[in-house]
Amino acid sequence: MKPNIGITEKNLEGVIKILSTLLADEYVLYTKVRNYHWNVVGMQFNDLHKFFQSLYEELNEYVDDVAERIRTLGGNTVATLKEFLDLTRLKEHPGEYPDAKTMISNLLNDYETIIRNLRDDIVAVEEQYKDLGTADFLTELMEKHEKTAWMLRSFLS
Repeated sequence: MKPNIGITEKNLEGVIKILSTLLADEYVLYTKVRNYHWNVVGMQFNDLHKFFQSLYEELNEYVDDVAERIRTLGGNTVATLKEFLDLTRLKEHPGEYPDAKTMISNLLNDYETIIRNLRDDIVAVEEQYKDLGTADFLTELMEKHEKTAWMLRSFLS
């Protein structure tokens, strides 16, 4: 049954497409943080191992929240690695095991990429698709990512 929430079916489809791309971005970032959690080495191992764990636990919640927002709007979620890789706007680096500083730099780049994309997505969702609820949802998520990006920049300073 389709939701009857005051948003046209065509607009819902546009919002779901945006959310599906975001879901892919969040899942790829989650996987990258897991990789770094498992493979970090060096003098800051303990701190970074714990920090990366806190990041992937947060991202796990974000993945679930985005997927549930898609379902709330009547869509089906993408849920395979192939779909995530086809949709993501992030870059993967298979077979690379960078040093801790590069790991943090890579993550900062990914978080900032998601933040920039969220800014555009929020405008599209609000102005083009007239979905204020999803715009609010995306704004809150963007603010959480901005805080994490600040923490990553602080590590690099």
